[in-house]
Parts: sequence; structure tokens; C-alpha cells
Amino acid sequence: MPRDAGEAARQLQDAFEAFNQIGSQLSRSYRALQEKVARLTEELAQARDEKLQQLKEKERLAARLHDLIEALPGGVLVLDREGVVREVNQGAEGLLGKGLEGRAWEEVAAGSFVPGSEVLRLHDGRCLSLSSSALGKAGERVILLSDITETRRLQELLTQRERLAALGEMSARLAHQIRTPLASLLLYLSQLDSPSLEQERRRQFVARARERLRHLEQTVNNMLAYARGSCARREPVSLRWLVEQFVQIMEPELVARGGSLSVEGADGDPGLAGDGDALLGALVNLGTNALEACEQPPRLKLEIRVLEESLLLSLEDNGTGIPEAMRSRVFEPFFTTRANGTGLGLSVVRAVVEGHGGTLRIGDASLGGARITLGLPRSAAEMLPSGTRVSGEIAEVRGEVRIACHETAGGIG
Repeated sequence: MPRDAGEAARQLQDAFEAFNQIGSQLSRSYRALQEKVARLTEELAQARDEKLQQLKEKERLAARLHDLIEALPGGVLVLDREGVVREVNQGAEGLLGKGLEGRAWEEVAAGSFVPGSEVLRLHDGRCLSLSSSALGKAGERVILLSDITETRRLQELLTQRERLAALGEMSARLAHQIRTPLASLLLYLSQLDSPSLEQERRRQFVARARERLRHLEQTVNNMLAYARGSCARREPVSLRWLVEQFVQIMEPELVARGGSLSVEGADGDPGLAGDGDALLGALVNLGTNALEACEQPPRLKLEIRVLEESLLLSLEDNGTGIPEAMRSRVFEPFFTTRANGTGLGLSVVRAVVEGHGGTLRIGDASLGGARITLGLPRSAAEMLPSGTRVSGEIAEVRGEVRIACHETAGGIG
């Protein structure tokens, strides 16, 4: 019995020791867990503080960005993938008015901009520049609008001053060219009073005097056209009218020289907006310059191409062409390769075309000479009414027209 009691006491002692060990381990584990929880709590608090700091920084940057966008001198609009205005700044509201958010951009543009204008223009006359770019990957777009009214005015003023300065230089250079035909004209006219002058000789003097007068008239017209530069009027211009008038003006010289003119064009009458007289003068200057370069008999071809946003008028001749080295200079004022040339005809063409927002390009012609192409902007809003008509052969033709000019009782045959 005592032996059993001693054994039981030892087992109980071992059990207490094991319990104490486990208790100590649990205490250590609990303390470690508390330390870990405290550390994690501290790290979490630190992370939260950092996140809050980052959030505040982002909010500060967002507010700064908002202030910068609001302070921009231009307009900023953000469109969603459906083209609906979602965000605007004060600059955009100042240009286009309030209440833009939630409206389709096409609706805003249609109600804000003057249709058919060669530049982006508001109804109050201000001119704008517009640029658009993608914003992120959600299909959004951002549109930037800038008021360029003053910049455009200063550019036009600078161009006008440069042109007037060139006009002064031109006047000095042309003085002897005007004086020479005037002296010849006075000489021919003085001979007409002679009673002994034969009738045939009298006709020759009259013809030469008329030729000198035409030369003087062309010189003065070129001076005025170059000084004016940009288009004076902006109104609907019929392409058919432009081509028909060009043919009628070129006819006498073509008849006299036994030449031909072919016109290749598209159906319909695509609309232009500009100064019809200035455009006609530019086209006639091209034709006159081409005739001067033509071989005998002269052959000209006017080709018309209508593109979505522009109209191309290409005039070809059967002359010697324009060498590559000269193509960058032929439109400069006073540049000429002819002894009796003023160097103004093609510079007038450039001034008129650039005044209409167009372009000029020189190439080689299928006829063997030069091919000069005028590119003029057009707008669907400027299409002429279907009832617009012009008289003459050009109004009735389709496709290719050949107008062969020769001396007959009927003129153009």
C-alpha cells in the first residue's frame, strides 16, 4: 500500500510539473502573441497613416491639377466613349457657354461654330484652334480649345505690312518696265497724226499701241492683286462659272495662236467660299503664264478633282516645263525667266491661293510641260443649290470636254 501511495504521489508530482511547463509555454506564447499583435497593430496604424498621407497628397495634387486646368487660357472638355461631354473647365464655358455637361459634343459644336467658315469661328466672330487626343483606355477623349483671334489678327497685319513693303520695292523695280511701254505707246500715238502715214502702217501702230496698253493694264492689275493678297470677299462661288469665265478669257489668245484647251472635270457643281474674281484672276494668271511657255501650237489642259475636303484645279501645258531647281522660286515676287516679264503673275496666284487657305504644287505634265495644281478647301455647307446654273457649253457637259480653238466665224469650235 505505501509503495502504491508513493507511486501515486510521484505521478501526481510529474503531472503538476508537466502542467506547470505547459502553463509556462502558454504564458510565453501568449506574451509572444501579444507582442506580435502589438507590432501588427503598430504596423497597421503606420500603414493607415501612410495611406491617409498618400490620399491627402493625391487630393492636394488633384486640387492643384483642377486649379491649373481652370486657370488655363483655353477650354478643356472631356468626352466619354459615346461623345458626351462629361467634364469642362471655366475656359470652355467662357467660349461655348454654360450647361455643356451631359450634352453630345456634335450638338455643342453645331450650335457654337459658324458653318462653312475657313477657320473655326464662333458666332461672335472669335477664331479658335481645336485639338483632340485620346484619354486613357476607356475610349474617352479630351478636346482643347484656344482663342486665336488676336494671333490671327496680328498675323494678318504682319502679312499685310510685309506685302506693302514688298509693294514699295516692286514699284521701284517696275518703274522702268512701265516707262518703256509708255514711251512706246506715246511714240505710236504720235505717229498716228502724220497725214503721210499709210493705212496699213496706221493699223500696225494701233495694234502695237493696244498691245502696250494691255501690258500696262496687266501690270497694274498684278500690282493691285499682290498688294491685296487675301480674298476680299467670302461668298459662294460656282465652279462652273469659274471654269466658263476662264475659258472665255483664254479664248482670244488661243484662237489667235491656233491652240487648244481641254477641260476634264467631275459631275455637279461643288461649292467654294471665297472671292470669285480673285480666284478667276489667279487661274487666268496661271493660264497666261502657261501660254507664254507653250510650244506652237499651244495645248492646255485643266483638270478638276473634287475630294472630300478640298478641290484640286490642275493646269497643264506643252511647254518646256519648270526645272526642279526653279520650282521653289517661281512663286516669289519679281522672279521671272522672261525678258519682258514682271515676275508678279505667279506671286499673285500664290497670294490669292494662300488667302483662301489653299496650297500650290508643281509637277510634270502629261503634255510634256509643267503641271501646277491649286488646292482649295471646300465645305459641304457651301454646296450650291441644285437650281444654280451658268450659261454656255461648260454648264451642259459631263466628264471630259475638249474645246479646240481655231479661227472660225463661230470662235470656239
